[in-house]
Amino acid sequence: MKKTFCVLLGILIFCTAGIEAKKKYSSYKGLIMAGYQGWFNTPDDGANRKWRHYPGRQGFKPGSCSIDMWPDVSEYEKTYSTSFRFADGGVASVFSSYDESTVDTHFRWMKEYGLDGVFMQRFVGEVKNPSGKNHFNKVLASATKAADKYDRAICVMYDLSGMKGTDASFVLDDIDELTRLFNIGNRKKNPSYLFHNGRPLVVIWGVGFNDRRRYTTEDVELIVDGLKKRGFSVMLGVPTYWRELRSDTENNPKLHELIRKSDIIMPWFVGRYNDRSFEKFKHLVPEDIAWCKSNKIDYAPLVFPGFSWKNMKGMNSHSTPRNKGQFLWDQMYNAVSSGAEMIYVAMFDEMDEGTAIFKCATKVPIGESVFVPIEEGLSSDHYLWLVGQGKKMLKNPKGFSSELPVRK
Repeated sequence: MKKTFCVLLGILIFCTAGIEAKKKYSSYKGLIMAGYQGWFNTPDDGANRKWRHYPGRQGFKPGSCSIDMWPDVSEYEKTYSTSFRFADGGVASVFSSYDESTVDTHFRWMKEYGLDGVFMQRFVGEVKNPSGKNHFNKVLASATKAADKYDRAICVMYDLSGMKGTDASFVLDDIDELTRLFNIGNRKKNPSYLFHNGRPLVVIWGVGFNDRRRYTTEDVELIVDGLKKRGFSVMLGVPTYWRELRSDTENNPKLHELIRKSDIIMPWFVGRYNDRSFEKFKHLVPEDIAWCKSNKIDYAPLVFPGFSWKNMKGMNSHSTPRNKGQFLWDQMYNAVSSGAEMIYVAMFDEMDEGTAIFKCATKVPIGESVFVPIEEGLSSDHYLWLVGQGKKMLKNPKGFSSELPVRK
């Protein structure tokens, strides 16, 4: 009798574990996730895209590059030498997102530090050409495999930058293809894909900005309607002042109609404030949440660790200091204390704008190009660790304060 009970108990535990695994990513609520660019290429990585998202106008060499942070490549299986040098004369190397081993390393870090998963960026302007499509399909395939291996969530995010109004059908055709290739929506074959409100989630970023884009809110509505008909939930990436229809937002009431069709919205805050001006922006999050609750929409506030465009845009470009993590913590604390149920971190691997939270070098190459190192006294994984603390705070708000956690 005792043996039979133990067997039944074991079966119950096994089945319960299986159920929990399927339910884990049934909602964005309770999760802290980051954007994942996955767009870095090197000439020898097999993608035939040469240097991609590393180089400046004159190629990838001292004095010409687009990244402001340098990756810590000590844990990568494959790395690629560059013409950049450290102070001791050593060769500075980088990674390629095209390598499956790179993506595996990134997802391992997510698990180790408590980041729930990532939104896989899919840039319409790039995937419209065969080279870009091949690259991002390969990265998504690697991520799907790694997400399952490390029990992380993934979700497709379309960045509409570079899109034309006539490309709405392209986006819908592309998600149809991805659904077939990666079994999106099939919980058994792709258990790590993020669901929300009972349906697989797709994100459309770049909705309602007034920066002279070549598509309209009406064009985006075609995509949203198409996704809804296909059985998807939709998250929209909107401007900072989406609610007031001013500043970075087009003054078009149609935007609010479109937002009410969606399931979640995520306003873009990167570069809108720094550590000194954040106090004036803090009120936006609770006010946004109140609007969304009254309109029965979920809200994902964005946080970012810092910002830098020195190499991409010029030495005098706007920069937001990280303050050893205090700036990021202030935003996460404000989001959670305002009632946020989920958080979007910009970004996991964005070295171009200096928002990367993954392991970046504490000692960077020297010379004509100036890079932003992880601050003195901190380890390369500091921001991954801090985001992990943010996840703990999201789960237990009363256990944390506005004071920056001390790493033991």
